Amino acid sequence: MICGVQNSMPSTASQLVGPCPRPAVLVSEDHDDVLAAISLLLKNNGFEIEPVKSPAETLAAVRRRSFDAVLLDLNYSRDTTSGVEGLELISQLQALDSGMPIIVMTAWGTIELAVEAMHRGASDFVQKPWENARMLEVLRGQMQKANERRQTRLSERMELEEAAQIQKALLPARASAAAGLTISAATHAVRNVSGDYYDVIPLDQHRSAICIADVMGKGMGAALLMSNLQATVRLLAPQIDEPQELCSRLNRSISSNGMPGRFITFFYGIIDVRTMKITYTNAGHNWPVLAHADGACDRLRTDDAVLGTFWNWTYRQSEVDLRSGDRLALFTDGITECADASGNEFGEEQLCRLISDNVHFPAAVLEQLAMSAVQTHSRGSFADDATLVVAAIK
Repeated sequence: MICGVQNSMPSTASQLVGPCPRPAVLVSEDHDDVLAAISLLLKNNGFEIEPVKSPAETLAAVRRRSFDAVLLDLNYSRDTTSGVEGLELISQLQALDSGMPIIVMTAWGTIELAVEAMHRGASDFVQKPWENARMLEVLRGQMQKANERRQTRLSERMELEEAAQIQKALLPARASAAAGLTISAATHAVRNVSGDYYDVIPLDQHRSAICIADVMGKGMGAALLMSNLQATVRLLAPQIDEPQELCSRLNRSISSNGMPGRFITFFYGIIDVRTMKITYTNAGHNWPVLAHADGACDRLRTDDAVLGTFWNWTYRQSEVDLRSGDRLALFTDGITECADASGNEFGEEQLCRLISDNVHFPAAVLEQLAMSAVQTHSRGSFADDATLVVAAIK
């Protein structure tokens, strides 16, 4: 038999595929005659065997190489009846390789001991004296299940990585904006994909829309809702001049989707570099920081509801004058709520101070300074998705 191929294939194809590797089984048993009998049985049935006689040797072998399965005695010379030593060994093996099947065996087996072994992470149970057919059936069955689990995890990981690449491609690699406005952004996902969203959408020669959002939750569900939000915003932005109307349309769309508990905080503003104004609506998002060249610092605050809570909510908008040299910072709560080892959050006050103290820097430099400060504070450990967008007005 050729690996995955029937014998009826031409010999040239067989040579290309090559033989299947022999499944590697670690056999841990302290009685020489039992160890010899099991080793002979398994070798004669196509398994590669590594025999060991103690818990210490078992752990050393698993640290040294990987195995397709472990056949594990529960009773050793230090404790020949209770199985405690073997149960402890199961937990230690699980810590080293949680995906490796562990089949336990003991001559003193009881239902209680078998149940406890399964609770510790054993895959199946064989009682001495064993039936050869039963032992082979258990080994092959558990290795097949483990292989299927590995393939499933690999497939899921590849899908998540692909989703992360797609999501990254959806975010603006270079935030193009109207002349007189430069924008820099950074985002950090706790998992492969993120529920954070930001965008910059040029509307005409003088106006650019800038937005940021945070979907409640993390992972794939939040990422899917985020991508739907992004598509809707990009569709509506060129058609709707009023931020309050755009937010109302978004809110009705999200509320109608029937996803309970899935809410979105959202800030949407239109920066006009000709009139030097920003018109915005803030749907429950963190208030952005607007720092001026003279050191003053304002917050773009409103009290509107997050998207997806009330279908008929009437959103409002505000307008703020901009000055040459202003810096606008939009952020999600993953930035300000990241904590140090003592649980102290970075905080919005510290972010405001940092933006104000460095207001003279270009957008890219200021964004990098802020992200570096956040990562230093939390030692790179984020509890939530974190996004920062910095806009500089010339």
